[in-house]
Amino acid sequence: MMEEKGWEVTEGYTLEKEDVRRGIDEFDAMVIRSRFKLDAAFMRRGRLRVIGRAGAGMENIDVEAASASGIACVNTPEGNRDAVAEHAMGMLLMLTNNLNKADREVRTGVWKREENRGTELSGKTVGIIGFGHMGSAFAQRLMGFGVRILVYDPYVQIDKKLFPQLEHCDMQTLYEQCDVVSLHVPLTDETRFMVNDEWISSFRKPIIVINTARGKNLQTTALVTGLENGRVRGACLDVLEYESVSFENMDSAELPTPLHYLMHSDKVILTPHVAGWTFESHEKISRLLASKILSFFEQV
Repeated sequence: MMEEKGWEVTEGYTLEKEDVRRGIDEFDAMVIRSRFKLDAAFMRRGRLRVIGRAGAGMENIDVEAASASGIACVNTPEGNRDAVAEHAMGMLLMLTNNLNKADREVRTGVWKREENRGTELSGKTVGIIGFGHMGSAFAQRLMGFGVRILVYDPYVQIDKKLFPQLEHCDMQTLYEQCDVVSLHVPLTDETRFMVNDEWISSFRKPIIVINTARGKNLQTTALVTGLENGRVRGACLDVLEYESVSFENMDSAELPTPLHYLMHSDKVILTPHVAGWTFESHEKISRLLASKILSFFEQV
């Protein structure tokens, strides 16, 4: 799309951070995913006017430094909202119906029916924390399952025409009512390790926790404690506290003890940060980001 507009595009997928830093003077715009962070040093040089994030999270960009330097930052949460919502829904159904365990057993010749009896979502109360693109898309999927949906997000207003059955509430209501809680928040000082021992112990009923947001929104040791003492019935985790900055691997070569526990628990579903990683979202993100960057330069 950019080349059709006469732009010169450099594909820097394999460039190291220092290579990009040295060549920054050549570019009017830059698009990143999550391989490394763009710090203030990137903002103080060259003709850079806009930084695009192929995805939702902006924690790899020093947005304040960019703004101070007159550089616009754009992202594309609309591009993978459907992928994330479907993935979260799939993980929840997989957990509540013992699909992972049952599939593994049948493949080894074990046929257990009573031990794999499932739990229906209908009649349960699901809490959604964060009602942006991801949270609202997840709510849309839930609406056909006969669940009560509670939303906690002090920064948004819910369109009751689109979501007539949703209830906007405070955290105390979630603590008292929820059977399932799903996180759809960015990683900020406010949300870092928001799921901790105090948070988990505040719920009146044992809960299922879903995290398709950021790994460091959830403290793994607290989750393990909750699973062990029954405060947590199960967990669906697409993201982990121990991911590297790029999300492509773990920070440590040796598995931390809490992660080892999660890997061997039938109460936990794990995936490698791929909730938003579909063939369709890959194209949608790219098209949206190209459109936003092109529009930016058309308006200035």
